[in-house]
Amino acid sequence: MLSFKDLGVEQVINACGTVTRLGGSPLRPEALEAYQQASLQAVALEELQTAVSNQLANWTGAEAGIITSGAAAALTLGAAAILAGNDPAKMGSLPDTENFPHEFIISRDHRSGYDHAVRASGARLLEVGLNEVISGAGVRRTESWEYEAAISDKTAGILYVYSSESAPALEEVVAVGQQHRIPVLVDAAGELPPPSNLKKLMASGADLIAFSGGKALGGPQATGLLLGQKKLIASALLQMLDMDDHPQLWTPSLLDKNELRGMPRHGIGRGFKVSKESIMALMAALECFLQEDNTQRMATYAGMLSDIKIQLEKAGVSSHLVWLNPETIPKLHIPTEEAFEACESLRNHSPRVFVGHNLLNQGILTINAIALREHQVDSLSQVLIHCLQGE
Repeated sequence: MLSFKDLGVEQVINACGTVTRLGGSPLRPEALEAYQQASLQAVALEELQTAVSNQLANWTGAEAGIITSGAAAALTLGAAAILAGNDPAKMGSLPDTENFPHEFIISRDHRSGYDHAVRASGARLLEVGLNEVISGAGVRRTESWEYEAAISDKTAGILYVYSSESAPALEEVVAVGQQHRIPVLVDAAGELPPPSNLKKLMASGADLIAFSGGKALGGPQATGLLLGQKKLIASALLQMLDMDDHPQLWTPSLLDKNELRGMPRHGIGRGFKVSKESIMALMAALECFLQEDNTQRMATYAGMLSDIKIQLEKAGVSSHLVWLNPETIPKLHIPTEEAFEACESLRNHSPRVFVGHNLLNQGILTINAIALREHQVDSLSQVLIHCLQGE
């Protein structure tokens, strides 16, 4: 069987986390088993996604949900659903949105390269607020009235990027959207754990929420969740399915056929198709995620980081365990005066090590244990010591 080694690709120790560029999280054994079992049978994908939608509703409190080929795909499909609704003509026109409402209002400090996924649908982003905190020119963040002031006849939706530090509060933005009947699409790709965020974010009243399936859930990397209003989930599903069938034989599953004026053709999400194997693997991973003791799982990661910290301290290398909440992922911070050089040295070492680099400008290497295995702890510690001490 062909391996990474056969291809000349060297494996790495992933101390960075569940990042896409390193392949996401380790796949749960239950997910792998579900993948293998699903590969042996054929099913109608629309029927499978419909059954999955019902199960996701039971687990999360959403009206409906589908499995997507990643959180970015969920954002594109979510935006496409808001733009087109149940109109097959609009579905067919995307990403051309010139003749109907196409603007998504977004806070200026919510912008990132990831919102390209929303723009890919044909949506245009209209920024509100000022990034005064980051620019050092003030203390205020975007406020909910600024969203409301930006609403026009071009407005299709609101895009909100969720984190524990996002402002204004999601509930405030949802209230604005509900008052003006404007759907709110939430990017919560990396906001699991804790598991409670699934129901918490749905309870906010947001219309659509996107999560990653290949991070803390432990599903296949190219999977995601799109949860929310049934009518919008139905539109998203229609825009990703294989629609090569006779209209006389086709019956949609998440809405009535009479709600459509015709059978849509292949939609903008056709390239985001998700296999039956990936669907079942993510469902198996999600079931495990919801049933396990998340606090204990995080404590296990903290224990691994503590072991690394002890070995570093014995070698004279200081570090700090950062764990703000027992329900969230702990991190180990290693301060160093030459952070970029150390990061590059780790990547070029054998074994190769990739650490978190979001704090390199502050002179800090970040160790995240979520993608580590116990047997890698000693090797990682020794490589860190070697590279940080310049041996």
